[in-house]
Amino acid sequence: MDFLRYAERSAALVNAELTDRSALCEHLADRSWLHRSVVDGDVAALQAFRAELRPVFEASDDGDVRLVVGSLNDLLAQHPVTPMISDHDPDHLHMHVANRSASVAELLIGEALMGLATLVCDLGATRLGTCSEPRCDHVFVDTSPNQSRRYCSDRCSSRANVAAFRARQKAVREQPEGGAPAAAAAAQ
Repeated sequence: MDFLRYAERSAALVNAELTDRSALCEHLADRSWLHRSVVDGDVAALQAFRAELRPVFEASDDGDVRLVVGSLNDLLAQHPVTPMISDHDPDHLHMHVANRSASVAELLIGEALMGLATLVCDLGATRLGTCSEPRCDHVFVDTSPNQSRRYCSDRCSSRANVAAFRARQKAVREQPEGGAPAAAAAAQ
């Protein structure tokens, strides 16, 4: 079981627009074997779970370790995980987080919770975040060595950097002849 991948998938789940079965299948594009098992109930269950999971990312972003741990423990109690050894490839036995009769929603919820719980135990409870780009509400998992990630994607990082560059350029253009910024000159 690749817990880091499951943690990252949990962020993707929170960020996904799951409006119907086709949207869920699109979210599961890299797992086409699950498509035939998707039912409307999975969409409703995952929509509710996403609403429960987002506060975990927000609490982590705020540095509230107790809330992260408490929330994850509450979710684990509410959505019990049943790990099983998978033998679909006898040469590569590994763990799955749900039994064979689990619904798609139960599988995704189990993966998300086990991935996040393992990440929190291994890397710390402040490794989850919300995007710092003001126009974005996505969440992310921060596995950077120095815990420096602030954006959900390169796109948001670039948008923020371009906006900051343009703001600096505008401030330079608005400086009076003496070199002091316009606001400082007006205050004198």
